[in-house]
Amino acid sequence: MFQNITLNKLVPSPRNVRSVTDSKADAQLKADIAARGLLQNLVVRKGKRGKFEVEAGGRRLAALKSLANDGAVKKDMAVTCLVIEGEDSELREVSLAENFQRLAMNAADEAGAFAAIIEAGSSTEDVARRFGVTVRFVEGRLRLASLAPCVFEALAEGSITLDLAKAYGATSDIKRQAQVFEEAQNGYYQVTVDSVRRMVLNATIRGDDPRAILVGREAYVTAGGRIERELFDDDYSESWLDIALLEQLAMQAMNEAADVHADRSGLAWVRPTLDCYVSHDLAVGLSRLPTNPAPLSEEDAATLSDLEIRYDDQAAILEDEDSSEGQIAAAEAELDNIDRAIGAINNRPPVLVDGLKSEAGAFLVLSRDGEPVLAPQYYTRASEAPADEGVVEIVEESSGGKPKRAALSQRLIDELAMQRRDILALHVGSDPALALDLLVFTLADEDSQDWRRKKAITISGPVAYGPVTGFEAKDAPATASLAELSGSLDESWRAGANDVERFKLYRELSDETRSQWLAAVVARTLIASLNVTGDRQIPLHDALGEIIGIDIALWWRPTAANYFDRVPKALTLEAFEAVGGPELSSRYASSKKADLAATAERIFSGNFIAEAGVKERAIAWVPEVMRLGSAASDSCENAETSNEVQPEIADQAA
Repeated sequence: MFQNITLNKLVPSPRNVRSVTDSKADAQLKADIAARGLLQNLVVRKGKRGKFEVEAGGRRLAALKSLANDGAVKKDMAVTCLVIEGEDSELREVSLAENFQRLAMNAADEAGAFAAIIEAGSSTEDVARRFGVTVRFVEGRLRLASLAPCVFEALAEGSITLDLAKAYGATSDIKRQAQVFEEAQNGYYQVTVDSVRRMVLNATIRGDDPRAILVGREAYVTAGGRIERELFDDDYSESWLDIALLEQLAMQAMNEAADVHADRSGLAWVRPTLDCYVSHDLAVGLSRLPTNPAPLSEEDAATLSDLEIRYDDQAAILEDEDSSEGQIAAAEAELDNIDRAIGAINNRPPVLVDGLKSEAGAFLVLSRDGEPVLAPQYYTRASEAPADEGVVEIVEESSGGKPKRAALSQRLIDELAMQRRDILALHVGSDPALALDLLVFTLADEDSQDWRRKKAITISGPVAYGPVTGFEAKDAPATASLAELSGSLDESWRAGANDVERFKLYRELSDETRSQWLAAVVARTLIASLNVTGDRQIPLHDALGEIIGIDIALWWRPTAANYFDRVPKALTLEAFEAVGGPELSSRYASSKKADLAATAERIFSGNFIAEAGVKERAIAWVPEVMRLGSAASDSCENAETSNEVQPEIADQAA
């Protein structure tokens, strides 16, 4: 029987089988209900004291309650519900059936629907707001809708993955997309994201392409490959037409070379790629292992000294006005050889830390000369690497002016620092103007010779990996959004054969695209920091946070796993007192630590019944060590005004 029931009479059922949810998906559902109302009824059973327990639709109920707390809907609004009866076991089956019998939308269907809404007159910003997603997500789906019909249909049918569809979209030429799609469908080789991206960006390749050099002309022609040669072409300038076949042959050669390198190096694995670099996609899910500079052997040191002496001798010949042309040419050739020899010694690959080789892997890249080369970075899939769980004492001022002492483990300090770093990195990466100021300032400030200053960013360019090997807060909104930001960068300029060509291609990008690269490469250099006395504290990070106006609470919430279960009980009770006064703290003072941590997670996620002011303070509360900028000294009572800062980025956190 269907019945309209007021919202304030609806309560969650203890029999609802869904115990774990997704905060990002919940925010999207809330935005959708706010825009269109409740499209699907709730399933309820009559409970005690006039209440109705929601057996199916717990997330919808939570979204409605949240909207009511925000004042977007009335707390006594009528909600259409299907009222059922039955035993507890039967009701659990109802809850399971509704959650289990679902099919997520295909990305192609999403793209078509978004495109239709945009064509009807809505903007991408309106669509993003109404569906609770980022503008970048909507724009990405719209790009899918503009793919070649054959590619789009394959995505809709599920015969290609979303990542493959994005690879076809590397070019806006739908004819080229369709041509590559046909070649890939008719081939008998494995189609990968990288191979599709290369194929759509290049209609033919020259004979001096690294893949062509690796495979060799004879092997390519023997396998059925076609070559076109103009009147004045040679083996280097001729055009190889069957790129898909060449990709297959090149990958076979790289796989064989990878096996040889793995046996020779003793690494756990070696994975080949036809790129000359390790792309972001290849390294997803991997953690970079620490390395040490390779020591210079006595033999290398002696060789280096001899090369430097020979270099000076040849340079003297060039400087001598009486040297003949033959002597000058010979000296120049010798200097080139000496430069290469010195470079080979100075550019020694790094050495893995002892004990890590058994779990380490590396990537075999294809050099510009067509040679398989082991990239000098090492990775692991290990979720946890050995870490020092030492204890750091945190001293904070209490409201009465007396110091409060509590111990946090070094591991927790490092993990929290990395999560706060990701939040700051996301905001710096979204603000090109600030990133440019930070870049220029840091370079200029190197001349100050201020030995007291702590290094805030690794301005030389490498990614600033955190102090905890293998740790990644994958479920954290900032970490996910940061990965999305990196994946949206235009990498077309990497197709250049050398640094000069790549630089020219990069300069041809739009100002906006180059600004995005600037912000991204600066953001990735940020070092993990925390608002705690010691090595993890970096004052410049707090200054950046104050300039941006970052609200940490929008991007990070304390849970039992990432905080409460790993700090002393006293710190959790102090957090209770900060948001609910002595009464809330004393109510749970006798709880066991595990129970207290679970309760704290629920309270600080806002999932509890309390006065509006208490709930607002709980949702806005973050530990002092996680705060940035002026928020590091302000109380959580000021959170309402901080929520107004950076609205576009805050939408991503939702």
